[in-house]
Amino acid sequence: MVNEVSKAWVSDLGNGEYKNPVLYADYSDPDVCRVGDDFYMTASSFNCIPGLPILHSKDLVNWTIVGHAIGRMPENAIFGDGVNHGGNVWAPSIRYHKGEFYIYYGDPDLGIFMTKTKDPCREWEPLVLVKEGKGLIDACPLFDDNGDVYLTHGYAGSRAGIKSLLAVTRLTPDGKKAEGESKIIYDGHDIDPTIEGPKFYKRNGYYYIFAPAGGVATGWQLAMRSKDIFGPYERKVVMDQGKTEVNGPHQGAWVDIPTGEDWFLHFQDVGAFGRITHLQPMVWKNDWPVIGEDKDGDGCGNPVLTDKKPNVGKTYPIATPAESDEFNTNSLGLQWQWHANPESWWYFTNQEKGYLSLYSVPNPDNYQSLWDVPNLLLQKIPAPNFTATIKLALKPDLRFTGERTGLIVMGLDYALLSFENTETGFTLSQVECQKADKGGMEKINASVPLKDATVYLRVKVNPDASCSFSYSTDDKKYTPLGNRFMAKEGRWIGAKIGTFCSRPLKGNDGGRVDIDWLRISK
Repeated sequence: MVNEVSKAWVSDLGNGEYKNPVLYADYSDPDVCRVGDDFYMTASSFNCIPGLPILHSKDLVNWTIVGHAIGRMPENAIFGDGVNHGGNVWAPSIRYHKGEFYIYYGDPDLGIFMTKTKDPCREWEPLVLVKEGKGLIDACPLFDDNGDVYLTHGYAGSRAGIKSLLAVTRLTPDGKKAEGESKIIYDGHDIDPTIEGPKFYKRNGYYYIFAPAGGVATGWQLAMRSKDIFGPYERKVVMDQGKTEVNGPHQGAWVDIPTGEDWFLHFQDVGAFGRITHLQPMVWKNDWPVIGEDKDGDGCGNPVLTDKKPNVGKTYPIATPAESDEFNTNSLGLQWQWHANPESWWYFTNQEKGYLSLYSVPNPDNYQSLWDVPNLLLQKIPAPNFTATIKLALKPDLRFTGERTGLIVMGLDYALLSFENTETGFTLSQVECQKADKGGMEKINASVPLKDATVYLRVKVNPDASCSFSYSTDDKKYTPLGNRFMAKEGRWIGAKIGTFCSRPLKGNDGGRVDIDWLRISK
């Protein structure tokens, strides 16, 4: 499949330089490993399925999605019913060891899981529970030179009752099971509150733990080192915001490349747009990393907004993660995620007719709003300024009314163009739901009757996260509908855009929506 370059955000400036972020999308808590001249990234996916996205790059700037490590959450990794907002897959790490790729992550309610594969673009092995326990998060392994295997992790205060601590535990040689209890190796309460997200490395005889502290939107990047894996560890702040506009620059991956350069990928929390991915130059001085630009020479760098691309020995084509979708293949595009574990009958990739059919799913028991609905098909917001347009045709079951579809901007608050089969025919409404996560109810801001089952729905998203909705019956003239809406992040994720098909009734069969395409433009 030929990758289409984004019309909304491209990091590669085409002149040997790049601009940050390299990914203006919610690839939260990124981690990266290099194998030869290939780079592989994964990121938190929380309740979104498929989970653990796998991205590939040749130069750390141009990335494409190549797969997911979790096709659906298995029984041993499910917590609760319905949509487990903000649960499941937190802060993973990816490593390559003896011909295999390993990913470890913490589920804050269950413990630390692992999966592995020989080919990251294909199937990954079933998840294994490595260490059971509430509040164990942000796991990263270290495969030591002598064959020993260790794991570092943090603690989620909301589940464990304590945070701001890092621990190390020994694993079995196959990396599948923790041996004995974790040992606390660093207490950040006094000077590094909310230390979390540790990444484990070894260099020049030192064990290193890179870790963010100070909070997601406000913190700094630490490096810690010790000659003994269980400490004590020296600590140093190696990157902070300084006088830049990049708040909370931290949590990510050190990557070395064959030409001898070092680089660091991290995230920045930008509210409704999620946690976006930056790339920083990095150097080693006196066995300490310095990340970003260190103008004053104090060993603590600050983020750069533009820089020379990594010297990987050649120039690769511009590439970006998939966004627009013509729905003309026999599988769902890799940019799409459900909001919970999907059922196989929810959709049909109708390659012959060139559209995606979503079948109407009965609303769950105790339904209050789309916050409760697992069958939302969504993708990440791809840029600070873009327009999304979808062409769809509603094919309702004529035995009843209330089936609906639409174009949604989903978060703690959400808004949508809702296209519904009502008692008087098709009705298009601009709907919003404030504080959906707190049980808020939908309200209709404006409605129009429509005669045709086919409609074009559009949302324009602006850099201040404001959204304007419009519609068309011919894809030429678009008519604004409803109120301006301020997008809001979800639970630990950025706002997302997408569609759905639902019905108010259970029963034997229902209608569907046929989606011809969704296109992202500037």
